[in-house]
This record gives sequence, C-alpha cells and structure tokens, in this order.
Amino acid sequence: MQTDRATQPSFSAGRRWAAWLRVGLGTISVLALVGMVNYLAQRHPLRWYVTAEVDTRLSPQTRAVLDSLTNDVRVTVFYDREDPFYPLVVGLLREYQLANPRVHVRTVDYLREAGAAQQVFAEYQLAGATNKNLILFDCQGRVMSIDGRMLTQFTLEPVGGDGQPEFRRRAVAFHGERIFTSALLAVTMSQPLRAYFLAGHQEHDPDSDHETVGYRRFAGLLRQNCIVPATLSLEGTNAVPEDCHLLIVAGPLQPVPEAVARKLDDYLRQGGRMLVLLNSYSLSRGSGLEPLLERWGVQVGLWPVVDRDNTITGQDIKVMRFGDHPVIRPLVEGGLPAALHLWRPRAVGRLTGTVGGVEGVTVTELAFSGERSRLMSGGSAMGSYPLAVAVEKGAVPGVVTGRSNTRMVVVGDSFFLGNQLIDSVNNADFGAYAVNWLLDRTFLLHQVGSKPVREFRVTLSARQMRALEWTLLAGIPAGLLLVGLVIWWHRRR
Repeated sequence: MQTDRATQPSFSAGRRWAAWLRVGLGTISVLALVGMVNYLAQRHPLRWYVTAEVDTRLSPQTRAVLDSLTNDVRVTVFYDREDPFYPLVVGLLREYQLANPRVHVRTVDYLREAGAAQQVFAEYQLAGATNKNLILFDCQGRVMSIDGRMLTQFTLEPVGGDGQPEFRRRAVAFHGERIFTSALLAVTMSQPLRAYFLAGHQEHDPDSDHETVGYRRFAGLLRQNCIVPATLSLEGTNAVPEDCHLLIVAGPLQPVPEAVARKLDDYLRQGGRMLVLLNSYSLSRGSGLEPLLERWGVQVGLWPVVDRDNTITGQDIKVMRFGDHPVIRPLVEGGLPAALHLWRPRAVGRLTGTVGGVEGVTVTELAFSGERSRLMSGGSAMGSYPLAVAVEKGAVPGVVTGRSNTRMVVVGDSFFLGNQLIDSVNNADFGAYAVNWLLDRTFLLHQVGSKPVREFRVTLSARQMRALEWTLLAGIPAGLLLVGLVIWWHRRR
C-alpha cells in the first residue's frame, strides 16, 4: 500500500506552535532591545561630527553655562528662512537645545508665517519694519533681543573691474555662540553684576571712543559678560556701594589721594574684588596706589620694562611667557600659542619679606617679559620681569561681611585694554578671564571664539565653462544611454 505523501503535514501541531513561539519571542526580544537602546541613548546622548567644517560644536564655556541652567528659556528665531545665515543660526541654537532640554527653540518666518509673526510682534511689543531677523531670548519675562546683523563680521573685498574700483561685502567670522551664550547669561541672572570704574584721577573713561585712552570697547566686553559698567567717585564721604561686585582702577595719571586709597583698602579687607591697571605715564607723580599694593604683597617697579627681543616699536612688549593660574590657563589650553600686547608696562611682581602687610595673602605672578629684558632707567640687571599678578585672600574666620574672599589682579599696563590695543593678540581674552576669575565665575574660564566663515569659489574660464555645459547636457545622458545599450546587448546574447 503506497502512502500519499502530498497529504501528510510536514510538521506536527506541536512543532508548528513551537516555531510560532520562537518567532514571537524573537520579535519581542528585538523590540525590547531596540527600546532599551533608545532609552539609554536618550539619557546618554553621544554625537559624532564627521565633517571638517564644524560650525555648531559648542565650546566648554557654553556647555558649562548650559549645565548650570535651571530655568526654562524660550528662544524665538524671528528670521527669513531664505537668509544665507539662517541654517547656521538655527543649527547652533539646536545644539543649545540638545545640550539642555530647558532651552526651547522655535522658528518664525515673518515673511511666510503672517499669523505667527503677528503673535511675536504682540508678545514682545515689536513694531516697525526694522524688527526682522531677530533672535529673542526669554526667561521668566526677562527678554533680550539680538539683531541678526550683529552675528556676522564682514569685510570689504575688492572685485575685478576697470576704472572705478568696486568692493563687495564678504563674511569672515560668525559670532553667534559668544553672543548667544552672553544672552543666555543675561536673561537667567536675577540680579545683574556691576563693575564700577574709579573716576576723578584722569583714569581711562569707559564711555570714551578715543583711540588710545578710551575704554568703550572694554566696557562693551564687560556687557558681553553680563556685567553692567558704571563710574564711581570716592571723593568726600562717598563709599564703595554695596552693589559693587568689581572695582576697576584703570590707569590713574593723577595720584589717588590717601583717603581714597584707605577706602580701597577697606573694600579689599571686606572681601572686595579689584582690577588694578597701572601705566608708566604717572611715574613722575606716582599713582598713589603703591603703598596699598605693598600691604597686599605686590611690588610695583618704578620704570617701564624694555624687551628688545619681543617688541615692534621699542616701547611695546609682546608677552609670551606665562605662569600657572586660572586666569592664564584658558589662554594656553589646548597647546595654542598665546600672547599679550602691552605698552611700556611697569614691573609688577610678588613682594617678599613684607612687614605690617595683610596676612594670609597668596600672590601669583601671571605674565613675564623675555629673558633679556631691562628697565628703561638703564643700569638694571638683564633678565625676565613679572608684569602682572593675581592676589587672593580667604575669608577671615569669625568675621561676617557682605562679600566673600578678596581677589585682585594687578597689571603694569592699562593701555592694552584701550580701544586701540584690546583686539591685539589675546588682550581681550585676558581681560575677560581676569574679570570672570575676580567674580568667581570659574565656569566662564574657557574660550568662546568666533567661527570663521569659509567661502569656496570655483573660477572657470570660458573654455572650461563650455566643456562643463557639454558634459552636463550631452555627456552624462550619452553615457547613460551607452550603459543601457550594453546591458540590452548582453541580455540579447
């Protein structure tokens, strides 16, 4: 008797159910594995930048600011999407949002989203046709508006032409991260920090645009770091205000009276923070601050330092030797070359063997001239001279004051932060790091630089352009047709 194999099942019912069970368990396992991977990825994000042109990678300073953020911040990009820098602005702000979910970014195209644009106009009380291409930071009603035109630095570049020369604006740098991080600080701080410039002794004026002695650009640097600058006179019965977070003595040409110096000393003993900038143009009369600085362990030289190996004019010094201190480390981190450009600096160093000075003071020398430097007076020994120091003293146990530990930075030159020299080498960076160290904002002691805008241009001659046109119009279609014919012929055979 022959068995009909076609009618017999290949698997028993038990084996079929076992196969379906294995498929189900495998599917559930795969889904569980995908869910666990997504769960871990959401809480431990890791991103790789695979392009050479990294325009949106955040600096350590910005990440430190974002890590300290505890309040929700709404960022509205009120921008024309056709603007060439729109993708860069949005991409950078998305990095902020990914780094901290408390940053909420929305985009509104005022040309194509009329309803949403009207809501933004009403919410932030904007009016006029000039309110366009804005980035609005909002935290609990504190709003800071950034004009998109301020994000990009342009230069005028000559273009070819006969007769009258022509120029075009070319973007060279994008300042988005630095401005966005400053805006983030500004809207999240409940009380603004204040820096007072001592006035009344021919100091540098923070409101002056004078090329060499004006300090308007340094005042702007303070504002970028969310510090409100103001001037202060300590003549008569005036005292240092309680809301003074930083006192700046910017190169007095007239001697500071002893009564004012005593007020400065009292301010420091109560845990004050002070930036002292001296210069050699007050040598004949003195600055009046030398005795005060000696009590705090700082020795100030009487003559400017001359460094023939590191100078351009004979009176300036390019400083490239630095000590080890939180003010200096951001300049040299990553092994990058750092330099300061000083003008006729006085020697400022640590004083040894002080008698009657303030106890418990730590003085660290920050910057030094070259090994073959001398004093301008002549006859001095050849060697390296310190040009800046940082002073710190902890709070006195049992003494309660409205401030914390004392900090002071003293530099032998004041012109390096003037309008003319502040952008030379790392002068502005040093000024920002010194101020942030004085204010104990260690999370800001990292670099936030501008991103270079690279422009790629292809220049073709008339012959090359014709060849490119024939390649696109005829060469590529003909090549595809040839490939099709070869495949057809191969199949026919």
